[in-house]
Amino acid sequence: MSPPTSPATAAPRSPGRGWPQAVGAVLAGLLAMAVVAGLGLWAAGATDLPDNAFPRVVTATMVASVGGVVNGSGEAGGLVDTEASLTVIPLSVTLTGALVIGWGFLRPLRHRTRAEPGVAAVWAARLGALWLIALIGLSLAARQTFDVPLEEAGPADLADFFGIEPTVGFAADVPLSVLFGLLWLAGVLVLALLVSRRAPLPASLARLETTVRPVAYAMVALLLACVAIGVVIGLVVAGTRGHPTRTLAVLLLGLPNVVWPALTIGMGAAWDGHVDGPFALPLPHILDEALRGPGTSTLDLGTLAQQDGRAWWLLVVTAVLLPAAGAVTAARTPGRPSAWRNAVRMAVALFLTVLMICLMGRISADYGLSVWGIGDLEGALSGDVFLSPRVWRALGLAVAWGLVAGFVGALLVRARPRRSRDGIAEGRPD
Repeated sequence: MSPPTSPATAAPRSPGRGWPQAVGAVLAGLLAMAVVAGLGLWAAGATDLPDNAFPRVVTATMVASVGGVVNGSGEAGGLVDTEASLTVIPLSVTLTGALVIGWGFLRPLRHRTRAEPGVAAVWAARLGALWLIALIGLSLAARQTFDVPLEEAGPADLADFFGIEPTVGFAADVPLSVLFGLLWLAGVLVLALLVSRRAPLPASLARLETTVRPVAYAMVALLLACVAIGVVIGLVVAGTRGHPTRTLAVLLLGLPNVVWPALTIGMGAAWDGHVDGPFALPLPHILDEALRGPGTSTLDLGTLAQQDGRAWWLLVVTAVLLPAAGAVTAARTPGRPSAWRNAVRMAVALFLTVLMICLMGRISADYGLSVWGIGDLEGALSGDVFLSPRVWRALGLAVAWGLVAGFVGALLVRARPRRSRDGIAEGRPD
């Protein structure tokens, strides 16, 4: 008779069999994203949209948050030209979905005593199949058309005479949205596997335990620290400066869109942008003021400090967070790596992190309408918003900061005395 197997040594049940767990993970992610998107759009005033469009706008926001493509459309016959486009990733919704789904992916894996790549792959495939169904449904539902009121006298008279009823709307590109949404999920699952210590890697990837996992964890911690600081500042602003709904809209829709580019600005990077017209995306007041003007504006430490001298705190915060990330990398690397090796790893990781911020932090939105060639109805029915990074400057600074932060972080960890298993610092008398 074989001896009983203890819980610690028993082979855990394969997560690949857990369809209910997979359904729960996907539904939890979708629900969390829908709640954050819905509350953010409510705070931004989207509930006032006609034709009960609010649920479809929430759906479109969710599609855009996972990299989906939502195209603007306009229709008014041959006499009227309409144009509408929006390119922005609501990163608060993106981050919420990534955290919830990543947690759901890791939950069955983190207590396993051995790496089984086949089990992890099957578990990921189950999540991917359910996510594919959800993406198709969301993309098909993300479409809406609105009537455009013509209030200016000349164009309105022409529109009435010719029976013109211009409309604009949006619709998700289903194939592209599904493709990019699946790539987003794959990226989330891979990153979750890289940053988690409790999910064992297969033997063929064991080297990543010491080379990639520590610095990947540090980069995720850095980005989350920026978000946490932004939440605290946003709540203080909402409670002391007024306009709580506008601040709430920023927090729930685009907080990472603000704080992650702010991290690069604190490093010395610059972003070009412009806000024109009666509408704008939810942005903090200082950014809206800095971007409104006759032409393209530059956002860097200098221009922001002209609007508010406290912008120089971005440099201080950056100078604290980046060496801290370097110290986290060194502390989580077995054997305490050399300072230069830690610096190189930080430089590569920060380069990739800033590249991600530059790609995902871009904003572009414009809307215009003209009747029979009689120009745009400026000030009433047209406008544009865009924000774009100077990529190579940002990437070069990321490498420089990464080298310095990684080197300093390793020195900080080395200066801290090691502790033996009984808790006594090494090299010190009892």
